[in-house]
Amino acid sequence: MAENTDDRLRLLIERVERLEEEKKGISDDIKDVYLEAKAVGYDVKIMRQIVRLRKMKPDDRAEMDMLLDTYKAALGLG
Repeated sequence: MAENTDDRLRLLIERVERLEEEKKGISDDIKDVYLEAKAVGYDVKIMRQIVRLRKMKPDDRAEMDMLLDTYKAALGLG
């Protein structure tokens, strides 16, 4: 029984290691896309914000926009 447990643990650890490698590869690919965008003149900081906004649920995004507008108005920014 202990051998089966050891084998299962080893397999799980190896899966995590493979997934971490894939994650690193994907992260590098994303970095390359942003570098390409920057090279042709796009603002990478704004692109990252847009990606973050697109991940949000519409209701959450609307709430954030409303709060941002409220804070900006309170500070005389908009």
